[in-house]
Amino acid sequence: MNLKKGILLIIGLLFIIGGFLAYSYYAKIYNTNTVKEGYLFIPTNSNFNDVENLIRPFLKRVKPFTWVASKKNYPNTIKPGKYKITEGMNNNELVNLLRSGKQTPVKVSFNNQDTFEKLAGRISQQIEADSISLLNSFKDSSFYKKNGFSKNTALGMYIPNTYEFYWNTSAESFRKKMLNEYHKFWNNSRLEKTKKLNLTPNEVITLASIVQKETANVSERPMVAGLYLNRLRDKWPLQADPTIIFALKAKLGEETVIKRVLKKDLEINSPYNTYKNSGLPPGLIGMPDITSIKAVLNAKKHNYYYMCASVTNIGSHEFAKTLSQHNRNAFKYQLWLNKQGVNR
Repeated sequence: MNLKKGILLIIGLLFIIGGFLAYSYYAKIYNTNTVKEGYLFIPTNSNFNDVENLIRPFLKRVKPFTWVASKKNYPNTIKPGKYKITEGMNNNELVNLLRSGKQTPVKVSFNNQDTFEKLAGRISQQIEADSISLLNSFKDSSFYKKNGFSKNTALGMYIPNTYEFYWNTSAESFRKKMLNEYHKFWNNSRLEKTKKLNLTPNEVITLASIVQKETANVSERPMVAGLYLNRLRDKWPLQADPTIIFALKAKLGEETVIKRVLKKDLEINSPYNTYKNSGLPPGLIGMPDITSIKAVLNAKKHNYYYMCASVTNIGSHEFAKTLSQHNRNAFKYQLWLNKQGVNR
């Protein structure tokens, strides 16, 4: 009888221990373990110790997460990226998410980044790739020549907009997608409009960059584009002050502030001097946004050949058909600049 009781007691203890272990395993796997919502960024080439340190602020307890991760072989299948952690996740859900590589995409946006240096800096704030690797990929001459660009036009491949990427996108992958987006942008309809203007896409973007710098007034851009197209059609020099400013900054430094173009500036020796050189300059003078590109493709038809900044409607222009009309407008503007004390 005592033996039987002993056996029953041992069996009972085993059940209790088994139940405790089963509950312990269950708790490690299925009890909630995340204490807040947020995004976990796992850099490329991270090891499991890196992940542990990064995920620690999200967890109630780290050891159960580590145990479940080990059982699911996660330390050998780490996938970099941006992952959304929600409050109340259990370790099984958490490890499955990280193992799956199911990232949360990031919205990457850029506009008016007038140099590759500025573009690289802007993009590096939004994805994992650093500004140096991005800049090197942007300036890769073999890439842009292969795809129909030159050193002067390569910036035009990057159409300002908002795009969806994975956070761990490399510099080369970013560049590849932007080339694809460029070709999507230049659809048959836009290419047909470009052809009717007797321009190439690169030339449209170059002209759009001048329009962009000429006026911040979006509604006025088709009018400005039409004026420049009139000049191109009739073989007149563009005489665009923004190209002079671009040439001066190339000579004096990008950070040089130029609020007024002087008569002596029109003599600067540069292929971007559209007072001395006919036709379009060799490339864009800044990154035009889509409204400026569309302004060129859908330019307003008119008979104006001259324009001058307005002194009565600041931010807009006075348009003229004749040089005498333009000279009157220009005289008013020069007087206004003098009164404002704008000497450079």
